[in-house]
Amino acid sequence: MKKIVLTLLSIVNLSFCLMAQGPQALYPGAVPNYIDGPNEQNVAVTNGITRIAKVTIPTYQFYSAGPGANKPCVIVCPGGGYGILASSHEGSDIAKKFNEKGIHALVLFYRLPDAKRQIDKRIAPLQDAQQAIRVTRQHAAEWGIDPKKIGIMGFSAGGHLAASVATHFNKDYTGMNDGANLRPDFQILLYPVISFRSFGHQGSAKNLIGPEMTAEDLHLFSNEEQVTSQTPPAFLVHAADDKAVPVKNSLLYVEKLSDLNISSDLHVYAKGGHGFGLNNKTTSDDWFESLVKWFKTQSLL
Repeated sequence: MKKIVLTLLSIVNLSFCLMAQGPQALYPGAVPNYIDGPNEQNVAVTNGITRIAKVTIPTYQFYSAGPGANKPCVIVCPGGGYGILASSHEGSDIAKKFNEKGIHALVLFYRLPDAKRQIDKRIAPLQDAQQAIRVTRQHAAEWGIDPKKIGIMGFSAGGHLAASVATHFNKDYTGMNDGANLRPDFQILLYPVISFRSFGHQGSAKNLIGPEMTAEDLHLFSNEEQVTSQTPPAFLVHAADDKAVPVKNSLLYVEKLSDLNISSDLHVYAKGGHGFGLNNKTTSDDWFESLVKWFKTQSLL
């Protein structure tokens, strides 16, 4: 009996340590597509929102939902127009909410595009998000994760990154080419930038690619044009009055998914604007509770 109690305590302590640990290095060795230089990353809090700027060294923080095996895990990509990371209301707050529902979460602090710090700034965020998928699957048994229930989530430009991961997984942008499964099992997109066409978010496009965009760039990074029959199921939330990222982004993405019979669940609010995180103050409806129900319909919980 004493041995069983000690084992249980060890499991609880391990889960607490995983949840309490700070950001960890995303890559075990050299960061791909990296140009060395000073670490100028900085954090500012404005109106209660934590914003991280000049991220050039990618990290992650794992939030454990507690002991137990084969739980789902969501990799969370904060938004910020590929210029900053809104790391609290679109990062840590979301992870803690998942934990309340028995779902593990990993918040990704991906590199922000910077031609001075990356050989090809266009693919740096995508490399980091793919590596987050790899790391999560590598640690699945240790962290109590079902390796077949690992999804990607993103807000705004983080939504563009998440959709990119969900539509570009057949190519290993990290260059590791180790045969790792880089396909997320599901995608969750909140007021996402989907397209770099005229109705997309031009600020995100400029930050990721630059002021000059070739036809190839526009096609490659407009994720509605990259949907295939292998794209994972999606849950999306958007507000019809979003002036920063028009709701057409989500509508068109769902249309393309539907054309290929890929399951998608879209929630469009009449109001809410952009960047509301967990709390759309214009409605009593709770999109996160709808997400939990969707998890159950998808046999993720």
